[in-house]
Amino acid sequence: MVATSSDTHSWHEEFDIVVVGYGYAGGVAAIEASEAGCSVLVIEKMPDPGGISICSGGNVRAAEDADEAFKYLKETCAGTTPDDVLKALAVGMTEVVDYFEKLAKVSGAEVQYREHPGNYPFPGSETFGYASIASVPDYDAAARYPHVNSYVPIHRAAGARLFKVLEDNVEQRDVTVWLESGAKRLITNSSGEVVGLTIGTTGGDKDIKARRGVILACGGFEASPELQLQHWQEKPVLLAAFRGSTGDGIRMAQDAGASLWHMWNYHGVYGFRHPDPDYPYGLRPKRLPDWVPGKPPRNDVKMPWIVVDRSGRRYMNEYPPYMQDTSARPMSLFDTHTQSYPRIPSYVVLDDPARWTWPLCSPTFNDRGFSFEYSEESLRALEDRIVTKADSLAELASKMGVEEAALKETVDRWNAMCDVGHDDAFGRPPPSMMKIETPPFYCAEVWPICSNTHGGPVHNVHQQVLNAFNEPIPRLYAAGELGGVFGHLYLGGGNMAECFVGGWTAARHAATLEPWS
Repeated sequence: MVATSSDTHSWHEEFDIVVVGYGYAGGVAAIEASEAGCSVLVIEKMPDPGGISICSGGNVRAAEDADEAFKYLKETCAGTTPDDVLKALAVGMTEVVDYFEKLAKVSGAEVQYREHPGNYPFPGSETFGYASIASVPDYDAAARYPHVNSYVPIHRAAGARLFKVLEDNVEQRDVTVWLESGAKRLITNSSGEVVGLTIGTTGGDKDIKARRGVILACGGFEASPELQLQHWQEKPVLLAAFRGSTGDGIRMAQDAGASLWHMWNYHGVYGFRHPDPDYPYGLRPKRLPDWVPGKPPRNDVKMPWIVVDRSGRRYMNEYPPYMQDTSARPMSLFDTHTQSYPRIPSYVVLDDPARWTWPLCSPTFNDRGFSFEYSEESLRALEDRIVTKADSLAELASKMGVEEAALKETVDRWNAMCDVGHDDAFGRPPPSMMKIETPPFYCAEVWPICSNTHGGPVHNVHQQVLNAFNEPIPRLYAAGELGGVFGHLYLGGGNMAECFVGGWTAARHAATLEPWS
């Protein structure tokens, strides 16, 4: 994908602004560019719009106080993201609810806001809440988006409700949308300005002129094994939700001279591998509520399993404050003696009462080609050979390939800690602890699973993509998951906030540029 340098070019069509990717970020960018009087083309390489955004719980981070939000964001990034970029996002978060109200009018939707602190006990955490779409009249998510499923059972339609509102707003405006149309390369002139791009369509390649700019809103690289191998230590890491996030925007931005950041960091959990080798997705464990250290965890949330490595021993808090963010990280240990990753795969271990507590696997997908059926008592996972059954711990150890004595010692110690209500090994919240003592027993291999990445092109406060000298690449922007700000820890709903704030920021700035000729 080499950016083409050309001052004279034959164009198939031309628009003021071309938006690459049609998830939340792309939809917002299209809306705002059109509002500013620009002609807009949105392209999406997949057959359906929505990207990974539509699989979300539909909760977009909002903030009441920008200064407090900045304090929190600064802690999550651990010095990896400039202050001015974080401040711009923090200010944007204070505008999210009003923006929701504006969009909701088109669909007659009801906007909901609820207070919800950040996931970690950092300064400023109390300023945050969630904005979402509570309802849309005469709307059935399953009928409109039958190929979409969220990993949060109670919120399965929430991400789709929000996307429906965005789609309604896009359709109301003079925006051209091309599906099954993927960007292949950026086109630059002799001055390095991005002046258009080549798009692969069902009718062949088309060179499209972008008079004001190109906005890359095409997600991360969680579905790119090549980029994973380049940037991540542990492997394999399974894909959670969307096959379209293959790093196209990263490669195109690099070809235009972009610098990258946060490539190591992904939003990840441990989860299950489907036995069908053609099934493209890892299966995330049951989503349990987040909790904040220093505050009492919910007393009604049980986690019916422990996680052990290939020696049969626990090595982590299976229920960290925000398990969807960091619970894959303990699996990345490299053993210099064996030259291997002894925690990949690991195993969940549970007993029979636990099997009835929660469904072990929750599917996530925006995909017409694949789905996943599960049952509340996890029987489906057992039938699908995701879970293995044994009549005794000794038999279970044998099927896992671990020493019987080691597994028994681990389970005995765990049960003793459950009796006193204190995990003195790794600090799991006491309300979540359940003994493992009633046969039959069950195990399942678990692997690192990536929900979404944070790495990509560096951008400034205007969402302009920057080169290695911290200079804007003219007329090139990035928004959403592509080059997100989170360089260490993640704020739940934060990527969605980036989609909205980054989408409208990029579009509004690009709209101010003089069209090139």
